[in-house]
Amino acid sequence: MPDELPPGPPPGPRDPGDAWAQGPDGTKAWGLFGAAGLLVDDGAGRVLLQHRVEWSHHGGTWGIPGGARHQHEDAVTGALRESAEEAGVPEDGIDLRHTSVLDLGFWTYTTVVGRAARPFEPVIADRESLALSWVPLAEVDDLPLHPGFGASWPALRAAIDIAPVVVVDAANVVGSVPDGWWQDRAGAADRLLDGVTTLAAAGLPAAELGLEFDRWWPRWTVVLEGAARDASAASTAPVDVVRAAGSGDDAIVEVVTAAVAAGRGPVVVVTADRGLRDRVTALGDGVQVRGPRWLRDRL
Repeated sequence: MPDELPPGPPPGPRDPGDAWAQGPDGTKAWGLFGAAGLLVDDGAGRVLLQHRVEWSHHGGTWGIPGGARHQHEDAVTGALRESAEEAGVPEDGIDLRHTSVLDLGFWTYTTVVGRAARPFEPVIADRESLALSWVPLAEVDDLPLHPGFGASWPALRAAIDIAPVVVVDAANVVGSVPDGWWQDRAGAADRLLDGVTTLAAAGLPAAELGLEFDRWWPRWTVVLEGAARDASAASTAPVDVVRAAGSGDDAIVEVVTAAVAAGRGPVVVVTADRGLRDRVTALGDGVQVRGPRWLRDRL
């Protein structure tokens, strides 16, 4: 720890959330509005862990950067802010994967799970860390873990490689509602892409994907064909735009084949085309199909 950072909690004004929440039985938990932390892996089999300073709650143990949520702050924003403040994690350098929520009724702790979008080295930026380290997955259990993180780690570890994908048959979805889309197919595709981009940023409830935990952020691929290929929207993570050179169905099958081969899944294909449904579900047990209404209801 740098010499210029003396031991003890940071001085100065604090957010109203930096206080103890108390349950009806007298149980206390830090964070008046709940708390959140970030579990980030580097895509190479390591996770970023924090060795907690002795004066902190469960000091001397290893866990993830995190802390009390600020007033009116959502859990994802809180986790990214805390990890930036404590460990120098770049807030724009994390691809969200899922959230796991511990709910005690009067208080919640949200573990936000992400993957580093680009390499970075953590930096001790405040008084709350003795050390920060990228720890190989196989060595996490060898450390003295914070009790809360230790209890959640087995389930989090088991899901570390789950990578859901949603593939959208744009022609089928756009054509499912007679709203005049045939007069401007490119414009209709752009409107669909705007909605998908908003949905991708918000994530999907885990149950929608048949997964555990609270919420997931899949990778989305929207396949355009014909005149819709003239849509102005470009690929912007986590939404990929594929402009099919020929058959849109063939392009969707190629996207799903590549996802399955890469070990990604579950893969959800949004289409009402029966022939396409049969082709994609034959590619693997992890491939599911939803109709256009499923997507439209969420848009």
